[in-house]
Amino acid sequence: MEQVKAFPVWEAAKRYFGFEEAGTDLRTEVIAGLTTFLTMAYIIFVNPAILGDAGMPKESVFVATCLVAALATLIMGLFANYPIACAPGMGLNAYFAYTVVKGMGFTWQAALGAVFISGCLFLCVTIFRVREMIVNGIPHSIRVAITGGIGLFLAIISLKTAGIVVGSPATLITLGDLHKPPVILATIGFFTIVTLDFLRVRGAILIGILGVTVLSFFFGGNQFHGIVSAPPSIDPTLFHLDIRGALSTGIINVVLVFFLVELFDATGTLMGVANRAGLLVEGKMDRLNKALLADSTAIVAGSVLGTSSTTAYIESASGVQAGGRTGMTAITVAVLFLACLFIAPLAGVVPGYATAPALLYVSCLMLRELAELPWDDATEVVPAALTALMMPFTYSIANGVAFGFITYAGLKLFTGRARQVKFIVWIIAAIFLFRFFYLAAE
Repeated sequence: MEQVKAFPVWEAAKRYFGFEEAGTDLRTEVIAGLTTFLTMAYIIFVNPAILGDAGMPKESVFVATCLVAALATLIMGLFANYPIACAPGMGLNAYFAYTVVKGMGFTWQAALGAVFISGCLFLCVTIFRVREMIVNGIPHSIRVAITGGIGLFLAIISLKTAGIVVGSPATLITLGDLHKPPVILATIGFFTIVTLDFLRVRGAILIGILGVTVLSFFFGGNQFHGIVSAPPSIDPTLFHLDIRGALSTGIINVVLVFFLVELFDATGTLMGVANRAGLLVEGKMDRLNKALLADSTAIVAGSVLGTSSTTAYIESASGVQAGGRTGMTAITVAVLFLACLFIAPLAGVVPGYATAPALLYVSCLMLRELAELPWDDATEVVPAALTALMMPFTYSIANGVAFGFITYAGLKLFTGRARQVKFIVWIIAAIFLFRFFYLAAE
């Protein structure tokens, strides 16, 4: 019998995702997807815990988190063909729970309504390509700084997760206890990943994560809680958003804050990760509007299912470093999120300090983008530096972008170079100033 050389469906998939053009293959994409998933799987446990503090049923939020992450990431992979994963955003969920619900006294149903309205606004500016115009109007120096800033942001997240950096009342942050098992295991994982990647061992980041996970059972007190569990019901949060309550006078500011943070947090992440993956053509993303539609649609869907705003995840950079270059990486992540509905105990067995070394290594590599800055021009390099620095120091990508735009426009104006600034930059800078002075703090 004549051997079948290839399946037509597989050949079509290879052409659709452009494996040859991207210099990748199925094995690399799947490993990259698994790597990205492992670095961001914490969200399926952390998001229910945070929104649970707002009175939301944790079990239902768990299901909503998995579903909306899978939906958004699937759209990103199939429709936009980018190796970028999406899920409910950290920071936005904390703002939802602790500021809007517990601080301002709104119900979680009204807060979901605010997320829905902001998502609709987000979708409109995406459909009418306003968001694409904003992205394409970002100055080159700010664009470079976003990638470096995300690297710094990843660094502080990973160091905190590993216990190497801890909070301090006197100095804000300080060195943690280096004798604790998580710190030691994270250090072992970091050196393992860097060494293997330097030696060009395929799957170096994944090997490091899994290696530390195995060691955690012997030296970190990690415990195995099984493999399979039935998913809880989503009924307690499904369609429970209160749009009428969200339209009340007191929550309009909340809607605008959600919108602005969603807009620039996701946009900054998309640009930073795409730049790291070498997917920018003359500083632009070819399929940008398709990528923007993925997180825009997911915000609306998430509010209906029962979770806070969804955004592109900076942890996608770990999958890019593992070789992910096409939407197949994102599809792998989406499938794993769906699988978590049934294998949550297994997904939860990977400790945070096992994924922290991967994020720290990726952050080190992303900092090299800052070398492209025009260091002899203060009107370019100062806004870029502030963009990068404010991301980790305010724990917000959106805040970093905001300071960058405001400083860029201001310095160009004060130095007589206002004509070098695109009109969209003036508008964005003015919007951010309005937000900082008249809207509630993030």
